[in-house]
Amino acid sequence: MQTPPLGRVLVVDDDPTVAEVVAGYLDRAGYDVDRAADGPAALDRADAHGPDLVVLDLMLPGMDGIEVCRRLRARGPVPVIMLTARGDEDERILGLEVGADDYVTKPFSPRELVLRVESVLRRARAATAPRPAGPLRAAALTVDPAARRAAKAGVELALTIREFDLLAFFLRHPGRAFSREELMQQVWGWDFGDLSTVTVHVRRLRGKIEDDPAAPRLIQTVWGVGYRLDPGPHGDATRSDRAPEVPGSDRAPEVPRPDRAPADWIEPRA
Repeated sequence: MQTPPLGRVLVVDDDPTVAEVVAGYLDRAGYDVDRAADGPAALDRADAHGPDLVVLDLMLPGMDGIEVCRRLRARGPVPVIMLTARGDEDERILGLEVGADDYVTKPFSPRELVLRVESVLRRARAATAPRPAGPLRAAALTVDPAARRAAKAGVELALTIREFDLLAFFLRHPGRAFSREELMQQVWGWDFGDLSTVTVHVRRLRGKIEDDPAAPRLIQTVWGVGYRLDPGPHGDATRSDRAPEVPGSDRAPEVPRPDRAPADWIEPRA
């Protein structure tokens, strides 16, 4: 009896060598893999086959990966992992801001990419699974985890999956400071990854829930630690399903990066 695939992954890269290696590793890991070599083709393939996740190169002919990601996210909540040869932080942040779920910079190990695909898919599926829970409240905010709805002063908030999960997590643990490593592990379910993902999502969430995002009163930065939800003088955060405190150290394990890249690492083209 043939084992069903773990999911359908669309690999978008104009470098045939990179696309072939990435697709080969994903195929051997048990995924059904589709490929596209440019932006318009990626959108067509996504419409035709409905991938569970997209591995998307930033530098593409015809339409760059940022625009492809923006259009994919406008069509639905498909998870996106971006690939790029650029090490510039601004490009990485821009990719995350338009909706990418993770970001891998070339050179990278295909094995590591497979682990990231597994992690992102696991988190995306967990986010859509029903969870019995009562409403969470703090100040003017109300979050209903079961209905996946959030509101401020009665006005519904347009939150992404990641923003919603981050806000619900903060409301379940009012007054406690969390490091970015802890938030990445507890909210995203990742044991490794780019910590700027947390920074970007906190900034985006502040832009939607704070009266003045430049001077936040709810999500406070705790210097040298991370972030903390302060309900403020308007009332404590309340919930009917108080979550247990998160154990563990302040730092999550990092992905080892050897001094010399292994033979199977994918290098950017010159």
